[in-house]
Amino acid sequence: MTCRQPRAAVLGAGSWGTAVAAILARNVPTTLWARSAEVAADVNTRSRNSRYVGELALPENLRATTSVEEAVGDADVIVMGVPSHGFRQVLECAAPFVRPWVPVVSLVKGLEQDTDLRMTEIVAEVLPGHPAGVLAGPNIAREILAGFAAAATVAMPDQSSAAQLAELFRTSRYRVYSSTDVVGVELCGALKNVFAIAAGMGDGAGAGANTKAMVITRALREMSRLGEAFGGDPLTFGGLAGNGDLIVTCISPLSRNRRVGEALGRGESIDQILASMSQVAEGVRAAGVVRRFAEKAGIDMPIAAEVDAVVNHGATAAAAYRGLLRSAPGHELHGSGW
Repeated sequence: MTCRQPRAAVLGAGSWGTAVAAILARNVPTTLWARSAEVAADVNTRSRNSRYVGELALPENLRATTSVEEAVGDADVIVMGVPSHGFRQVLECAAPFVRPWVPVVSLVKGLEQDTDLRMTEIVAEVLPGHPAGVLAGPNIAREILAGFAAAATVAMPDQSSAAQLAELFRTSRYRVYSSTDVVGVELCGALKNVFAIAAGMGDGAGAGANTKAMVITRALREMSRLGEAFGGDPLTFGGLAGNGDLIVTCISPLSRNRRVGEALGRGESIDQILASMSQVAEGVRAAGVVRRFAEKAGIDMPIAAEVDAVVNHGATAAAAYRGLLRSAPGHELHGSGW
């Protein structure tokens, strides 16, 4: 008797959800849920998602649907690729159709604004008893779909589940490592987007490579201090989900959060920038939550605080950089602040 292959459902057909669905479809039968009938038809008839990833080819066996029930009903793993502000609603719609104990893996690098919850904490509320984890790393969706090599970390509460899921996501050009540090990996994803806005503001204002290196390095310090305060493994922040994702998000021209920062650095308003975007920049939504996390933990996070001031409280990018440079530096490794 042959064993049935595991089946995967990816909820969310944006650029990253589509890329992960394409990765999974190379290993197991995969269904991609899209809100848009046009997007679903494009995937099914042309193996494309032109709205979000242009004409990059998708696996011909990848199926798409606009029915949440159809997507998750026979799935052995649920992958959540919807933005943070829609995560809970979509998961609640899926919950009646998800089979018991099916693991849920979040792709979302953000935080829920109204509750300050991480996505795995939302899973625990909506689908109690289901193992919840996160996939994160230096992953630009278009590059992965174009066939460039990349790597990521999948974190689950236990090592066995993490290792099994790593095999599910792994391909010849996509290396996936396993971890049990769900908190650390998940916070890395949310924090790096906030810091990418800071790096982008420097680009937009015409700052040089030295300035960007300074911001990235000190941002990693802020990320590590906050993550450790909330129970993350210190080693996680120097790894793929931490330093790796931070670097690529701060330097890639394809990074939405860096582009938001760049526009802010040129003097555009946050309302103008968001109105011009077709996809979500999670760092904008996460900035205020990260500031509240820092206050709760009693940790000084000047870069994150300046980004919050710009995107939520009307400050300018120029004022943010002036504020950072006015602060006196202390001990590089053991001091607090900037």
